[in-house]
Amino acid sequence: MKTNAIVEKFRSFLRLLADRRLWLFMGSGLIVSVAYIDPGNWGTNIAGGASFNYDLLWVIWMASGMAMLFQYLSGKIGIAGYSLPELIKLRFKSKAAVMFYWIASEIAILATDLAEFLGIVVALNLLFGIPLLWGTYIAVADVLLILFLTRKKFRVLEQAFVVFVGIIGLAFLYEVIVTRPNISSILIHSVTPVLNKESALIAVGIIGATVMPHALFVHSWLIKNKIASSNFGNKLQMLRFHMVDDIVYLIIAGLINAAMLIMAAAAFYQVGEVATLGQAYKTLIPLFGGFSATIFAVALLSSGISSSVTGTLAGQAVMEGLTGFRINVWIRRLVTRFINVIPLTIAILVGMEPLNILVYSQVALSLLIPLPLIPIIIFTSNKKIMGELVNKKATTFFAVLFGTVILAFNVYLLYSFFWKG
Repeated sequence: MKTNAIVEKFRSFLRLLADRRLWLFMGSGLIVSVAYIDPGNWGTNIAGGASFNYDLLWVIWMASGMAMLFQYLSGKIGIAGYSLPELIKLRFKSKAAVMFYWIASEIAILATDLAEFLGIVVALNLLFGIPLLWGTYIAVADVLLILFLTRKKFRVLEQAFVVFVGIIGLAFLYEVIVTRPNISSILIHSVTPVLNKESALIAVGIIGATVMPHALFVHSWLIKNKIASSNFGNKLQMLRFHMVDDIVYLIIAGLINAAMLIMAAAAFYQVGEVATLGQAYKTLIPLFGGFSATIFAVALLSSGISSSVTGTLAGQAVMEGLTGFRINVWIRRLVTRFINVIPLTIAILVGMEPLNILVYSQVALSLLIPLPLIPIIIFTSNKKIMGELVNKKATTFFAVLFGTVILAFNVYLLYSFFWKG
């Protein structure tokens, strides 16, 4: 009987893969996955590998698993016919509460954009020798690329993201191969939790860079818009499509994240402190050749540009949902970028290291994760909102458990730095 059940499930899965609607549905997970391999992830993963070897690899696997569940829940809200921001506005009837959510969410998006912006600036410096200060103004022009990618249907945008993610993934596959990491250490530290006061900041940064607030907001919005213009079947059928989309692309993002830390541990841990992205780039040249360093910088540029698009879409979703105010995407992009030009210019002028800016921006994101996370768990557990898509008890249990883990990491970090000095 068990064998027959397994065979039937396998046949059902093959039928799902053969359904043309699945391949038309897939793409939202790809756009969201870019948020998990953005320059903020580079900062935390490279700092983690260079400073603590493979010790924090388990954090990446844990954070990737949590992100997969929370993105699945966010997408369910979209299939139910809502975006998370507009649902927050509908359910939280207090204007003060909605305004608080909007301001706090915009802060999270600014912190996200700061990392993406900085990634482009540093990549331009590494590839072309453009000074960081000049790069801050050149990088504002990425709005032109965003205009080009979003001027037509989202399918064009999804196809462009295949290229971006492909560049990043192949780059780190190459880096892992040439750096020859220690396989036994990878296996051991994938399942052995190691955490102390020194590594807590990076661990929380990894979580913030993986379970990103803006990505949780935007996934429901992307799917809601997608299903409004096409017929993908009933809600349960779309939920199956969404699960495949979510699992496939977030597994890829998780593997790329792990490859970043593994490469950094193999390449930088034994050669002394690598405290900057520039040092990482320059260290790769004598150890593994100029091509390895160039691939590193090209991937960073692809990461910054592609994640900027996701950040812009998240900002649009949050503003429309929470305030009802609509604004052209290119105007929104310019405003966000010019706001971030100010702190980034100041940081560069005072000599603040870009890698440190990336790490601290991701820590800030981790502290802001509860903003979308708590409503996601509450809403997807509410049958009146979700109907047949309501969470199973086991799903809600794990969502609450993972949310508690994230809060525990944040509390541990704050306790370590403010109470234990």
